[in-house]
Amino acid sequence: MAKDLPKRSENYSEWYNQIVTKADLAEHSSVRGCMVIKPYGYAIWEKMQAALDKMFKDTGHVNAYFPLFVPKSFLEKEEGHAEGFAKECAVVTHYRLKTDPDNKGKLIVDKDAKLEEELIVRPTSEAIIWNTYKGWIQSYRDLPLLINQWANVVRWEMRTRLFLRTTEFLWQEGHTAHATKEEAIIESEKMLGVYTDFAEKFIALPVLKGVKTAHERFAGALETYCIEALMQDGKALQAGTSHFLGQNFAKAFDVKFSSKEGKLDHVWATSWGVTTRLIGALVMAHSDDEGLVLPPMLAPIQAVIIPIYKTEDELKLVSEKALQIKKDLEAKGISVKFDNSDNRSPGWKFAEYEFKGVPVRIAIGPRDMQNGSVELARRDTKTKEVVKQDVLVEKVVGLMKEIQDSLFNKALAFRKESTHSVDTYADFKKAIEKGGFVYAHWDGTSETEEKIKEETKATIRCIPLDAKPESGKCILSGKPSAQRVVFAMAY
Repeated sequence: MAKDLPKRSENYSEWYNQIVTKADLAEHSSVRGCMVIKPYGYAIWEKMQAALDKMFKDTGHVNAYFPLFVPKSFLEKEEGHAEGFAKECAVVTHYRLKTDPDNKGKLIVDKDAKLEEELIVRPTSEAIIWNTYKGWIQSYRDLPLLINQWANVVRWEMRTRLFLRTTEFLWQEGHTAHATKEEAIIESEKMLGVYTDFAEKFIALPVLKGVKTAHERFAGALETYCIEALMQDGKALQAGTSHFLGQNFAKAFDVKFSSKEGKLDHVWATSWGVTTRLIGALVMAHSDDEGLVLPPMLAPIQAVIIPIYKTEDELKLVSEKALQIKKDLEAKGISVKFDNSDNRSPGWKFAEYEFKGVPVRIAIGPRDMQNGSVELARRDTKTKEVVKQDVLVEKVVGLMKEIQDSLFNKALAFRKESTHSVDTYADFKKAIEKGGFVYAHWDGTSETEEKIKEETKATIRCIPLDAKPESGKCILSGKPSAQRVVFAMAY
């Protein structure tokens, strides 16, 4: 098996870890809990960034950048926010080191360089941004304020996994201010829609849209909207969140505006974000026992051309045609690599690019030159076919959409097969044990939610936005319930 990869069915966790490292996406760093995103993995993130950034700008948002450090007093201003993030904060207390006089070369903290106020390395930026917005917003003419930033954040995690949960990670965070409650809610829902479109059209990942329970809500928010995806091991992954913050942060930082009528009021706020966790979602949703499988929309290399040859003359002949194919494909917007390196065999290259998930492989040798053809292989289905050179470009362009759609439909079919509705607690436990999304009635109390989590480790992933009213009884308490919610084991 390629690179001795464990089978998903035998050890899903180790299968994931080895794909990430052996496909050169990322590796553990010397800093505990942090990762190094390698060029191939970062190229995927860059494609995600580019697509999302355009979607943000198309909906009226602009980019800015705010400080990495947050004064502790700022974080304390919104009580729920402070309580929610307190245990994850890294704190800067001093600003200088000095050489230890008793041990030359060893650095120690200079106790005379203690900060007047401790700084928090941002776990999220609401506090520093809303303190800034106070100077930017005076009138209704300054609204809406629609700002996004691309940044890194730090949340001190005890248990980490590459991309899925690391102490430092990359993300984008949108922070908007509005004149009315209604405008802010519309913004929150709109951005959830943007995330849904991105997940489904670019990652080829079907998602459920919903709202979090009060217990799972973002610290400081009145409502948290989310998208939830199902991974191949039957566990749920939160793929993005959008928060309606109400006036909580505006009141905490005294951000007011004068309305058209001259009335002074606090603005209404939202925040929303997705992270490099989406790379983990991509890996887990589509990859197989032979390695990474990438949707064409996010593949750094969409097609690779591998020459087959024995002599320098054969290489020269094949290369001329291969470079023309490369040029023609690139003219159609397809990213192509022509691998004519002479230190690896064609067989090794086939295995390598298959493992790295390149959607399409084109092999061309002297015999293909005589026949005016190439061998074309798909990564998702592993099928091969001989294609005439004069229709190759058109064929590959069509395959990009075909593969993208195929991956989405496969993931959607898996989700449907792994989604169940139950009415009793006994059936619920059996369904959760098997994995997947489980629709069940819940009485709406945090006590019941917590007890189910304690007994089964399953959490309420969301209250679906498209759920129809349905009278029933809570699976645990037997109390009345107006609709089903979605439970699952989760990352």
